[in-house]
Amino acid sequence: MRFEGKVAIVTGGARGMGATHVRGLAAEGARIAVCDVLDDEGESLAGELAHARYCHLDVTDEAQWRSVVRTVEDTLGPVDVLVNNAGIIHFGGVEEQSPEQFRQIIDINLVGAFLGMHTVLPGMRARGHGAVVNISSAAGLMGFADGIGYVASKWGVRGMTKAAALDMAGTGVRINSVHPGVIRTPMGERASPERFARQPVARIGEPDEVTRMVLFLASDDASYTTGGEFAVDGGQTIGHVGHGHAADKA
Repeated sequence: MRFEGKVAIVTGGARGMGATHVRGLAAEGARIAVCDVLDDEGESLAGELAHARYCHLDVTDEAQWRSVVRTVEDTLGPVDVLVNNAGIIHFGGVEEQSPEQFRQIIDINLVGAFLGMHTVLPGMRARGHGAVVNISSAAGLMGFADGIGYVASKWGVRGMTKAAALDMAGTGVRINSVHPGVIRTPMGERASPERFARQPVARIGEPDEVTRMVLFLASDDASYTTGGEFAVDGGQTIGHVGHGHAADKA
């Protein structure tokens, strides 16, 4: 098992893609801190797993980050893997989205991921190993209308990942970003089927398809990979399939 004896923190881990990442890491031997603000769901998920605990964590709060990392180190061990998964979205374009909503999205999606790295990377550097996987989005590779704050935050995660990977050069710590498309979660299931009709893989993605990428990047299988951006989006970000493509000719 790739994560036998390793300790992982997953933010936004109580439900959705985060919970799938938690279960995937647990299935491969990791001891896991399930971190979220959804206490009932987080406690329930941690209770299902042999080597897991739930930690309440508002990712925008630096003091909570320090407290959680101390608790994890005292109860599970030094942190080997950080999955910055917590995120929110408010729809609205540049004229409609309120400054308060914009700041909230940036604080959770971008500043939250920064604080996670800021808190765990010193320990990883000292031990000479570690892996961080930052969950960005297809929206971090392309723009879309009516999502100004979300797009800004996910482009920020993408860029921050590359800067942090350079900061950690030569330390044994790797940092990569994953860019999911529309995934079958409570948020993603609201998308209309027409949205997928002209992407190369014309369907909604499944959470475990993203998890497999996360586990690869967090594991020693990706030992020569850092600062990378990995789309799990059915080809959404490479462009739309036009009329006359292979599927139309079949």
